[in-house]
Amino acid sequence: SGAFAPKPSAGPHKTRECLPLIIFLRNRLKYALTGDEVKKIVKQRLIKVDGKVRTDSTFPAGFMDVVTIEKTGEHFRLIFDVKGRFTVHRISSEEAKFKLCRVRRVAIGNRSVPYIVTHDGRTIRYPDPVIKTHDTIKYDFTTGKISDVVPFDTGVLVMVIGGRNLGRVGHVTHRERHHGSFDIVHIKDAVNNTFATRLSNVFVLGKQKALISLPKGKGVRLSIAEERDRRLAAEK
Repeated sequence: SGAFAPKPSAGPHKTRECLPLIIFLRNRLKYALTGDEVKKIVKQRLIKVDGKVRTDSTFPAGFMDVVTIEKTGEHFRLIFDVKGRFTVHRISSEEAKFKLCRVRRVAIGNRSVPYIVTHDGRTIRYPDPVIKTHDTIKYDFTTGKISDVVPFDTGVLVMVIGGRNLGRVGHVTHRERHHGSFDIVHIKDAVNNTFATRLSNVFVLGKQKALISLPKGKGVRLSIAEERDRRLAAEK
């Protein structure tokens, strides 16, 4: 008895920070009624994640992943809404050709080959030497190359991808450095609300404008009263 949930397979995103394909196709898009139907869809090789066919119904799709269903001509990007939930965000075929990746670490491997590791488990060799940790790269699926770099700095547009402010978007006002502890980043959103979060929870979206389209609400969190007023106005 009780509600059972599909456990995501091991993959590029953490178990707690991903959405298995079965949940996306069945519960979000309503393309299937049962888990069995989802299996039948993915085994026909109809679903692509980041340009690669995935036949595992519990494959962990995570933040910034592009899910493509060629049979219906639809493209989705997994991105957080203002409440911190994965939302069904439809994108154009042009935007589905790339994704943004946050640089987790920069290191030098065997035979002194420099490489970077991104938030979705990719290892990219011989990156541009200007790329540092916490920066964002624009990764092109068709070429497998980095097409753009947005360095982390004050004034850039960021989205919060962890903690209590999950899903909020704003510009960095300043960064507090705490040696031996967590650096804190202060952020101001489009309607001048300010909030702070750890540096590890911050994902750069672009310098002034986001390189990707944002879901409804544009990352501005409303208070409960504002939400109620908007709902009532919409009902009228």
